[in-house]
Amino acid sequence: MRLVHRPESERGGAEAVLASDIDVARSTLEQARGLMFRRSIPDDYGLVFPFGEPDTQWLHMLFVPFAIDAVWLVDDEVREKKRLAPVVGLGRGRADTVVELPAGAAESVAVGDELRLVE
Repeated sequence: MRLVHRPESERGGAEAVLASDIDVARSTLEQARGLMFRRSIPDDYGLVFPFGEPDTQWLHMLFVPFAIDAVWLVDDEVREKKRLAPVVGLGRGRADTVVELPAGAAESVAVGDELRLVE
């Protein structure tokens, strides 16, 4: 599974792979744990949180000792993006899916772009 990015200006055009090592946090326990207690994540890693219906989704960095890029999506469209600082970072956005990536991995991602999982 891969996470691919298509800029809004390139709909129907070029895609770039943001992450090829993907975990999907489906259960409540997996979603609650997120990246807590990990020392690091690989450069090509992504953690995806599918929530079903769009709603306000909060992220915290408690017990996460490294920065991440967080992206909030509705129907694969980027609605919010934020770099979260280690340990004290906090973010929220309206989303049906949230993606956590290594800090810097979402540098080229902008609101309105498309992010989607592909097999």
